[in-house]
Amino acid sequence: MAQRRRIVIAITGASGSILGIRLLRNLPDAEKHVVLSEGSIEVMEYETGMTREEVASLADHSYKDSDLSAPISSGSFIYDAMCIVPCSGSTLAKISAGIADTLITRSAAVALKERRKLIIVPRETPFSTLFIENMLRLSRSGAIIAPAMPGYYSRPKSADDMTDFVVGRILDLLGIENRLVKRWEGTE
Repeated sequence: MAQRRRIVIAITGASGSILGIRLLRNLPDAEKHVVLSEGSIEVMEYETGMTREEVASLADHSYKDSDLSAPISSGSFIYDAMCIVPCSGSTLAKISAGIADTLITRSAAVALKERRKLIIVPRETPFSTLFIENMLRLSRSGAIIAPAMPGYYSRPKSADDMTDFVVGRILDLLGIENRLVKRWEGTE
């Protein structure tokens, strides 16, 4: 029997917490580890009406961002990928600068040092020059930067369609088959 994929999902205080929630709901047969930043709780409740407990129940394991002794903070804890979705500008800047003062930033630092897949989904607009430089630094360090930008060739009819497009692309980056994304088939 093949071992289940082990995925770490971090949800920060940027707008767009539904992206992380939808990702949790669409990870079939994966061992899911979730970390919610303190800032994410208020944003998530406002945007989705979901509580910390409700979102934590979508994962196999959940951790507080202050728990620096959680298993995912160690390089000896093996996982397939970490996704920070959505990723706030503050979290992005800390990771880019090597600051590992929370479980999310520590786990991201571990992913980079261990050369594990790290997918960062910033949800900001517009990007400042500093924000772009931080994304560039992380990209050069091995992270995949996947801004929450829906495609319009699929002719989305709702916010759910746009959310599914972004989540589908994240699943693509994880190598997980999905039907959330309408595939481009050309114009003929």
